[in-house]
Amino acid sequence: MKVYGIDFTSRPSRRKPITCLECRFDGVRLTSGELTEWRDFEGFETALQRPGPWIAGIDCPFGQSRTFIENIGWPGTWASYVDHAAALGRDGFRTALDGYRAARLPGDKEHRRATDRATGAISPQKLYGTPVGLMFFEGAPRLRKAGVRIPGLQDGDPERIVVEAYPGVLARRLIGKQGYKQDTRSKQTAQLDETRKRLLDLIRAGATQPVYGLKVEADPSLAEAPSGDRLDALLCAIQAAWAWTQREKGFGMPDAMDCLEGAIADPIG
Repeated sequence: MKVYGIDFTSRPSRRKPITCLECRFDGVRLTSGELTEWRDFEGFETALQRPGPWIAGIDCPFGQSRTFIENIGWPGTWASYVDHAAALGRDGFRTALDGYRAARLPGDKEHRRATDRATGAISPQKLYGTPVGLMFFEGAPRLRKAGVRIPGLQDGDPERIVVEAYPGVLARRLIGKQGYKQDTRSKQTAQLDETRKRLLDLIRAGATQPVYGLKVEADPSLAEAPSGDRLDALLCAIQAAWAWTQREKGFGMPDAMDCLEGAIADPIG
């Protein structure tokens, strides 16, 4: 099976591209292959249209929390509120989320989905710091338009399957809360370099097998980029491959998954 791990960004550029790692999965072993970097959304959109069969894990929130959707009064299905968000435009979307936060009390401004609470992910409303809200805005509508299958959210092409990935939960399983990546050049250190190398060494030595049920063969160079984007693409591919092993069980989506929110493809999600 062809597996893609995609580290997404809300504003791809030469400095911060969308990073895609193509892998092969034989049901037991995931083997890393070609690495591609897209400096704009066109490459990402084209890749989503590649004929299957394939499965991709994308580090991008596909949904918003039910609490937020109901409170703000957006349409009550995933497809309809994704379309509504897209219609607002990037500035309009940002204004809507800023306005929502401004009108609410501290501690009740940004809400997490059930899957975010389970995996330790931040709210998909967040626009600052790590702007996962903008990742949702740029990612989810493109998945809608591509007509891919998203288990639990969209009945698209059954040979082009996309699941939400979150590298952070996998990394924490192996190295705890140690940082291993940094986009800001002045904050990139030898310690981060060593932690990335150790994380990849653990993966290559079989540390993912007890939880994800698969072995990984990966090029050591994936740990070299200080941003961690290439290593994160591998972690996304591991989660996508695990989801493929769970295809007879809804691709590993929780039994009680909220069809308004979606879920991260991970055994803990």
